[in-house]
Amino acid sequence: MDDVATLVDPADLTDLIARIRAYHPTADFDLVRRAYHYGARMHEGQFRHSGEPYFTHPVAVAGILARQRLDDATIVTALLHDTVEDTRASYEDVERLFGTEIADLVNGVTKLTQLQLTSTRSKQAENFRKLFIAMSRDLRVILVKLADRLHNMRTIESMRPEGQQRKARETMDIFAPLAGRMGMQWMREELEDLAFKVLNPDGRNSIIRRFIKLQREAGNVIDKITADIRLELDRAGIEGEVYGRAKKPFSIWRKMEEKKIGFSRLSDIYGFRIIVGTESECYAVLGVIHQRWRAVPDRFKDYISQPKSNGYRSIHTTVSGRDGKRVEVQIRTRQMHEVAEAGVAAHWSYRDGQRVENPFAVDPARWVAMLSEQFESASDHEEFLEAVKLEMYQDQVFCFTPKGEVVKLPKGATPLDFAYAIHTRIGESCVGAKVDNLRVPLWTRLKNGQSCEIVTAEGQRPQPTWIDMVVTGRAKSAIRRALREEDRARFIRLGLELARVAFDGVGKRASDKALRTAARQLGIGSADELLARIGSAELDTRTVLGTLYPELAQRQGDEIDARAAIVGLEDQAFLRGQCCQPVPGERIVGITYRGQGVRIHAIDCPVLVEMEDQPERWIDLHWHIGNHPAVHTVTFDMTITNDAGVLGRLCTLIGSRKANISDLRFIERKQDFFRVLIDIDLRSSEHMHAVWLALEADSDVATIERVRDPSRKP
Repeated sequence: MDDVATLVDPADLTDLIARIRAYHPTADFDLVRRAYHYGARMHEGQFRHSGEPYFTHPVAVAGILARQRLDDATIVTALLHDTVEDTRASYEDVERLFGTEIADLVNGVTKLTQLQLTSTRSKQAENFRKLFIAMSRDLRVILVKLADRLHNMRTIESMRPEGQQRKARETMDIFAPLAGRMGMQWMREELEDLAFKVLNPDGRNSIIRRFIKLQREAGNVIDKITADIRLELDRAGIEGEVYGRAKKPFSIWRKMEEKKIGFSRLSDIYGFRIIVGTESECYAVLGVIHQRWRAVPDRFKDYISQPKSNGYRSIHTTVSGRDGKRVEVQIRTRQMHEVAEAGVAAHWSYRDGQRVENPFAVDPARWVAMLSEQFESASDHEEFLEAVKLEMYQDQVFCFTPKGEVVKLPKGATPLDFAYAIHTRIGESCVGAKVDNLRVPLWTRLKNGQSCEIVTAEGQRPQPTWIDMVVTGRAKSAIRRALREEDRARFIRLGLELARVAFDGVGKRASDKALRTAARQLGIGSADELLARIGSAELDTRTVLGTLYPELAQRQGDEIDARAAIVGLEDQAFLRGQCCQPVPGERIVGITYRGQGVRIHAIDCPVLVEMEDQPERWIDLHWHIGNHPAVHTVTFDMTITNDAGVLGRLCTLIGSRKANISDLRFIERKQDFFRVLIDIDLRSSEHMHAVWLALEADSDVATIERVRDPSRKP
């Protein structure tokens, strides 16, 4: 096997072993060497876009993880992480040679690599759920994947431009926030900046140029302020390390975008870190800093007394430093710093051959359980995706209950989020809130350190408008669930009315037995659930009728082949244009479509404007004179009163005019009105106007319009 090492630089293995030995002298170096040689042999003949041997990538990933002082299994997984996916190696081969633990880790990374996290929204939501399942099994899978992505971003220049854009967007949207949520802030910042370099190179270069200009004009501000801080610590007799740096270009860019200001007006572009020996010294340093420089209001955060959920502890304060420049100062102990650098990964860190017993390192099993608990109430993939993004992408604020207990919330949270964070029952009965003893609207955005008191009332129920006020996944899910339960009885009544009208339209009766049979055929638990879905527009009556009476399905279709109804097309296939939905009695014209036959349009259809210069495609047509079946669907856009029984009564009104409702969709649900799209099957233009006038005359119909939508399939 030794000859295989010549496929890549043998110094890579020596460097990797030396790096591991520095923090873990008793590591299983034979296991690492075997994994290195096996990976090199499996990837033989494979090359990266840059032309380098492919195996240089797994070695680099292993190096990134070794810098975080991770355990043997994680390092070996990095060396083998692409073997099962990209080579002839199998799970069984890896398990036989390196054991079940490593084989499972490699398999987990392989499955993550296959997830398309930037696919369609529904698929993305499903894949996010799979990602969190992988995290719950072993967090080290994500650590390897993040290191893999970091090295790919560091070497992204060799990819094609379109591939660079896709990879950078995925990094910015998913992997950088995930690294931050895990407490690996250094990795988040580097991933963001590497992605920023691809997505907006001009913006990044402009910030770098302004930094260079600033340094020429003001000298090396970082060295000067660092020296000032060290001098103050010496005077106070406090031993500590001081580090300063300019913030990353993307961090600067984000601040400029959020505050809508230019670089010249931006303060707080420098950050300083002070590391001391004990917690009490952290607060002593804070006093020294605030005595020497003026503190900026609302820019103080004490994560020592109130740690973040990923174990992060530090004091943050912003002060007006030399020449009035704002600088952020972070103060922490050495142990706190180690967790701040490694985040949840600190749990696997080694030093001198022993697992580091850092009191601030979070148990990953507990952390993932806590994180998963925030999302378990999501009833479908879409809600899960919303909850994940809300919790993962936002900074936290800390607020207090009247008893002094701390509630952690994402940035932008409202008193309603606060109420639901305490208990769902408190949230559902909330009628008002006091922030710092002052009555405030429920949509008020909470700030760090504020005290919040929730006012409740018996009989209060969640309102539909609350959905737009809250930002936490927990609150949104609870509100939706409560609204569904409250609406269920109303939806069942409405669904029964819709079903009755639809069944009457085809000469059938919506009996209990018919509804139970339809529910069973559609895999729905009960007739009531079937009716609730019809009433909430999750299921249309056309599907129900088609399930029970397939022979009637054609009459319920959107596109009816009614050759006998149109003069001039008796022997040709045609379809009604869904952009204008012409009905008998209206002037029509036919347009030929290659491979699709003829489509019928109303003479005033907006789509026809685009075809004025193609007269050869136009066919002069007109409807047969006489009676037509009620099979021509027209869509009405209606705004109606949100009151008990209104929609059911309007459906009955439509049925009384011998028209059938084939579908109903809610566009807006507000506290005082609904906006709905109703598909109605009609005989003719006269029939349509009769239904229209009956609806327009009803006192609960605020507006009614016929939908003419050029964006629909013509």
